[in-house]
Amino acid sequence: MLKKYIELKSGSFTFLVFYLYNNNIEFINKYLYEKIKKNPHFFHNAPIVINISGLLNIANWKKIKNVIISHGFFIVGVTGCHNYHFKKIIYDSGLPIISEGGIKNINIYHNKMKIISNPSSTVSISKIEKTHFIDKPIRSGQKIYAKHADLIITNNVSAGAELVADGNIHIYGILRGRVLAGARGDITSKIFCTRLFAELVSISGEYWLSDQIPVQFIGKSAQIFLKNKFLNIHSLG
Repeated sequence: MLKKYIELKSGSFTFLVFYLYNNNIEFINKYLYEKIKKNPHFFHNAPIVINISGLLNIANWKKIKNVIISHGFFIVGVTGCHNYHFKKIIYDSGLPIISEGGIKNINIYHNKMKIISNPSSTVSISKIEKTHFIDKPIRSGQKIYAKHADLIITNNVSAGAELVADGNIHIYGILRGRVLAGARGDITSKIFCTRLFAELVSISGEYWLSDQIPVQFIGKSAQIFLKNKFLNIHSLG
């Protein structure tokens, strides 16, 4: 029997995406500084994709690349590149160009970090069902993805864990990780939890980091939903 030493497979991952609409180096540097200052642990050593679809000129691409790297990001690749001259500049800088067809968008807007989700899971859920239940604790580093389904967790979710679902997400325990509902763009999806300490909550791409969650809801039961493209939060019950 032939022994496998290398295996090439497709995979799926969740990335932050930096949408560039301005190629001013000082502006980019200031924006990243302010963004990281709010939540340094979340952005530390984060892999990101850069979307340049909003740029008319990338003559200073090397400076753009270097200033982003200087803030501790790892650039996975570049997307939104439809100009042959731009593509040559990107390739010459040592970065790959990623096809947008292979990335599932979760929207977050204007000159901003955007979450792009190719939902990943170390605990794989592959059946297409209405609801998936998990009654075990979700540990740091675990990633759960419920495809075309709601996800219900009847235990605690540790910091560093990630829950992704195409539908709603319910957590009947302490929530300390990241939660992304409506991963394929369903704006009617909601997040429900009994004790909210999340690192990040996101619905159809609109997101809050931990310091953006209204303080009166920290540690409390809550439901999070979209209204007029903005995240809202109410108490449960």
